[in-house]
Amino acid sequence: MNLAVNDLSLLFAGMLVIVALLISYKEKLGFTKDIIISVCRAIIQLVLVGYLLKYVFQLDNVILTIVMAGIIIVNAALNAGKRSNHLKNGFWISLLAISCSTGVTIGVLVLSGAIRFIPSQIIPISGMIASNSMIAIGLCYRNMDSLFHDQRQAVLEKLALGADIKLASRSIVRASIRTGMAPTIDSAKTVGIVSLPGMMSGLIFAGVDPVHAIKYQIMVTFMLLSATSIGSVIATYLAYKEYYNERKQLIL
Repeated sequence: MNLAVNDLSLLFAGMLVIVALLISYKEKLGFTKDIIISVCRAIIQLVLVGYLLKYVFQLDNVILTIVMAGIIIVNAALNAGKRSNHLKNGFWISLLAISCSTGVTIGVLVLSGAIRFIPSQIIPISGMIASNSMIAIGLCYRNMDSLFHDQRQAVLEKLALGADIKLASRSIVRASIRTGMAPTIDSAKTVGIVSLPGMMSGLIFAGVDPVHAIKYQIMVTFMLLSATSIGSVIATYLAYKEYYNERKQLIL
């Protein structure tokens, strides 16, 4: 039986938001206004995106598909770049990292025949890859900021002893990459046991055989591991150099 969602069922489901509002009000969390604004924004954004995607899917144009994927990547890079407090080129580094992770992963999937280069598959997959890369890169930036601050003296001592900036930053770079990849790896460990991810659940709701839904989820797990790995490595290895000036001195 397929999942049927109508306006009335959505209205009743929307009443669940009242639970969050009541908790915020009772516990004096100060989230009441934020919850209302976020819910309204989500509804407006999703409705607009829904109609836009319907048009794009019907048009089935290669150029428009690439443009839509590009818009997703640019927005992901903008959000990731905002999490880099000490990077002058945070946006450009993030854009390159997310573009590479998305391009390589989608390229492999298309060439292997796992997906086709059509809007209904490329655009959602691009969104999944870019959003996960964005989160991973943001974690890398935050961890790098913290470690360069906490380990400043150790880095200066390595530089004083003749180490180049790559050697002096190696432990920080590795720790930051691990931090960026950790959530995706932890998620892969518990998928199917603790959680049934959105794509798999959505396919099952739509009436797809659970065995086929699992195959798609395995593909998603593989692609997200690839994307977060590529994005974290590229972003971190480019970003750590921003903590040094042209004379290879640590600047904080």
